[in-house]
This record gives sequence, structure tokens and C-alpha cells, in this order.
Amino acid sequence: QVQLVESGGGLVQAGGSLRLSCAASGRTFSNYAMGWFRQSPGKEREFVSGIKWSGGITAYADSVKGRFTISRDNAKNTVYLQMNSLKPEDTAVYYCAADSVVFLTVPPRRASAYDYWGQGTQVTVSS
Repeated sequence: QVQLVESGGGLVQAGGSLRLSCAASGRTFSNYAMGWFRQSPGKEREFVSGIKWSGGITAYADSVKGRFTISRDNAKNTVYLQMNSLKPEDTAVYYCAADSVVFLTVPPRRASAYDYWGQGTQVTVSS
């Protein structure tokens, strides 16, 4: 069982930056691919970024590529999402998620592939 707690959301002006953190409990965190998703009102939850269990392979949605960076520190059981050059369309609730299939080579992009979810953290970007 893995419990995930996100933090770091808030209100920021367009062009600004935020760093989201996701703290995980559970001994097997380091074996799991991790993902960040977001959901805004009236829209489906969408993939933002993912990272391999060892951190060597990452994936990004086209809409955030070059602006967001995912990383993880397995010693701290934490995954991060550094968000730069934020835009109003980045406004959403951001969720981190863990895929319990161990040692995946490529982090999945489908939300249905992830088994554990955090409660989400609100990111609001003003224009």
C-alpha cells in the first residue's frame, strides 16, 4: 500500500514558477513508476508527466514539454514537478500517482494504469 500527499500548489502569475512535491509512504515507492496528472473543471484528468522507478526515463505531455521537469528522490520517497513559465491554461488540480507494477521501463500515460493517487493540490495561474 502506498499513500501519496501532494504539496506546493498555489496562486502564481503567468510566467511564474511553482514546485510541486509528492511525498509517499511505503517501502516499495522506489520500485514504482510515478506520474503527475491534472484536472480542471469540466475536463478529463490528463497526463502531465511521468518518471521511471529509477528516474532514468521521463515523459511529458506536449503542452508542458520544455517548461515542466519531473524528478524523484527515492531516498526521500518524494517525486517533484518543477513548473516554469506557467500559463493560465495550466490552472488545474494536480495529482500524483503511483503505478504498482514494479520496475516499469516507461512510465504510463494512461490514468487507468496507476493504482494509487494523492488528494491533489490546486494550481492557479493568473493572467
